[in-house]
Amino acid sequence: MFLKTLLCISSVIFVNASLPKIKFEYKYSFKGPHLIQADRSIPFWEYTGDAIASDENIRITPSLRSKRGAVWCKNPATFEHFSIEVVFKVTGRGRVGADGLAIWFTESKGIDGPVFGSNDYWKGLAVIFDSFDNDAQHNNPYISAFVNDGTHTFEHQNDGSTQQLGGCLRDFRNKQFPIRAKVEYYERVLTVFINSGLTNNKDDFELCLRVENVQLPKSGFFGVSAATGGLADDHDVLAFLTHSLVPPGQQAVETKVAEDERKKYEKEFEDYQKQLEQAKKEFQEQHPEKAKEIGNDQYMGQGDRELQMIFEGQNLIHQNIRDLSHKLDELLGRQELVLSRVSSLSSGVQVPQGSGSQGGQPAMIDTIKRHEVERVFNNHAELLKEARDIRTVLNDVQYKAGVIQSGLGQVHQGGGATGGGGLNAQMSMIMHELQENLRNVRTDVTNLVQQPHIGTACPPPTSCVSPVLFFIAIGIQLVIIVGYLIYRQNKDAQAKKFY
Repeated sequence: MFLKTLLCISSVIFVNASLPKIKFEYKYSFKGPHLIQADRSIPFWEYTGDAIASDENIRITPSLRSKRGAVWCKNPATFEHFSIEVVFKVTGRGRVGADGLAIWFTESKGIDGPVFGSNDYWKGLAVIFDSFDNDAQHNNPYISAFVNDGTHTFEHQNDGSTQQLGGCLRDFRNKQFPIRAKVEYYERVLTVFINSGLTNNKDDFELCLRVENVQLPKSGFFGVSAATGGLADDHDVLAFLTHSLVPPGQQAVETKVAEDERKKYEKEFEDYQKQLEQAKKEFQEQHPEKAKEIGNDQYMGQGDRELQMIFEGQNLIHQNIRDLSHKLDELLGRQELVLSRVSSLSSGVQVPQGSGSQGGQPAMIDTIKRHEVERVFNNHAELLKEARDIRTVLNDVQYKAGVIQSGLGQVHQGGGATGGGGLNAQMSMIMHELQENLRNVRTDVTNLVQQPHIGTACPPPTSCVSPVLFFIAIGIQLVIIVGYLIYRQNKDAQAKKFY
């Protein structure tokens, strides 16, 4: 057990000892916000061509045709191994864009040229994000890496497919979140990782390519360039973060700020301090009453402002909760009052007639309940519905009776004395059936009326079944039966013609 623990500790120490030391190089980096200075320049960087610098990012090329732009570091890197992370966005209106963007590490600073906004025959590394499919192989957008020793020209007709060290097919256009490309070069091994911008996770990288035995210049310039052609995209660079990788056992090269640069920055800082003091004095002279009330609180730092906003928000939330609690108390009080009144009404006892109430107190009268009222309303709605149905049936019977009468008239005109002997017997049978049906209907209605109603009775002013509705129902049934018998007799008379 002790031997296993010793081996684990020794392996961890060996791995940590073999990892390089990482140091952030601010002179070879930029990041928004507050990217540009008052004179529209970027510290330690310069942009050329159609590039536009703003406070948040650098637009290498706008979405216009045939534009080129670039941004390059002013000073060459003094370290051999590096890790750079470039955050950018490529956006355009169409489904296909052009031409693309390139990340450079070259021995000399690039100039305007045909290779994605930079010159051809470069000496160093180029990681190219190609948006347009020149060779019609349907393999774009494509990410690839190239190393040139200054003697080769870039083959645009086949997108450099025969010259690349490696690559991967990734769609980097019109993503919701920015694209992140991490390029590492350590001990002659080149590695490219890509964050496709599908999530907001900054560390969601995936391997695009890894190439060994890559020889790059020991010192060079970092840069980003882009170009558009017949199609156009916006190429925006949000950040360029550079870290130097120092192998174990080596000392990091200490870079000292030049004396002229140090004096320049100190002078700029002093100028900013003077401008701030002058602005304070002018504000106090123009607004003396506000200056007395506010004092120096208006020059609070960012942390103090955030704390003040948090406290104000908490106070506002507390006040709203207190108002809601008051309103809830009022609602509960009203609800208890209503419940007490309802309970007193529902538990009241009806006072018999002729007995007075002592002390002048009013007699409690039993009232109709809510569910009883709802049941009465439901019965009323059902009666209305049945009345509408009866009206529809009456209209239908009237129409059919007219049709039958017209048919009988035609029969009497055509075959006068035919079937006269059996007419009296059929009519007597019809009357007998009508009397029997009327007795059945009367029996059913009587049973329906005498059935006990559960829950409530009908309201006192009206009865549940009115005589009018009762006689209307009987009349409808009578009309239907007579019409049916007449129709049947008509059919029989027509059938006898054929014999």
